Amino acid sequence: MSARPERPIDGVRAMLLSLLGGPDASIAHRRAQAAVFAAGQPPPPPGLRVAAGALAGRPVETLEREPGGGPNVFLHLHGGGYVMGDPAGSRGLTTALALATAARVVSLDYRLAPDHPFPAAVEDAVAAYRALLADGAEPARIAIGGESAGGGLAIAALIAIRDAGLPAPAAAVALSPWVDLACTGGSYETRAGADPLLTRRILLEMADQYLQGQDPAAPLASPLAADLSGLPRLLVQAGSDEVLLDDAVTLAQRAEAAGVSVELEVWPDMIHVWQMFGGALPEADEAVARIAAFLARAWPPP
Repeated sequence: MSARPERPIDGVRAMLLSLLGGPDASIAHRRAQAAVFAAGQPPPPPGLRVAAGALAGRPVETLEREPGGGPNVFLHLHGGGYVMGDPAGSRGLTTALALATAARVVSLDYRLAPDHPFPAAVEDAVAAYRALLADGAEPARIAIGGESAGGGLAIAALIAIRDAGLPAPAAAVALSPWVDLACTGGSYETRAGADPLLTRRILLEMADQYLQGQDPAAPLASPLAADLSGLPRLLVQAGSDEVLLDDAVTLAQRAEAAGVSVELEVWPDMIHVWQMFGGALPEADEAVARIAAFLARAWPPP
């Protein structure tokens, strides 16, 4: 009997395990490998413009279709546990989003811990949103989103935007969001053997560098502890095989209980932030298409 052909997700798992050496790899090793991964990103595909710039005093990378995207803006917040990552490292996802949505994707290089602890990342995200408004972007044509810590940061930014009395964006997208920096969900144990990227131990180390003694239950650090009422419509995607699964599911449940319109998708056999692997992983292409469809429902017609 012949062996079962390898599934695309199996190849992605093997690549990630080889890159990191295992889900408990140190923060220092992850930073080094993240830099290698970012440096190896392919050039923009034909029809997509990628430009460096600044927004509210922070570097940004803007991606949009040529000769120009539509009127909508997606403010992207990268992952990396608040201690690493940059727009270049998330370019696989942001490229796919720009092409699928025809929006201008603005990927923010927010400040990182340990040099810039909580709430620096939240402050930068809110400042970038204010700058988009000041530049003339309509709130109804803005969405905020991100992956992993960037997904949690997107929710924290929405809470801060609401509490500051700013007009809310049209929608938010949280991909495999990290929204409980105390890491209390049951999936930290039940999915520990399936997740090739993360463990509770390494996430708690990242949380320590970000919080530096501050309360992990602070609402802008762990949005699961926050009042989620009044937030815009929300799409949450998570993989069934990631330790952050319960973060995503509980976020969706608590947001819905607070009156937020929520769409929760748990994808079988998928891992942490599988949406990054478009072209190599059919489920990544499908997930981005679903994000684009969600945003098309949230944004007004052109």
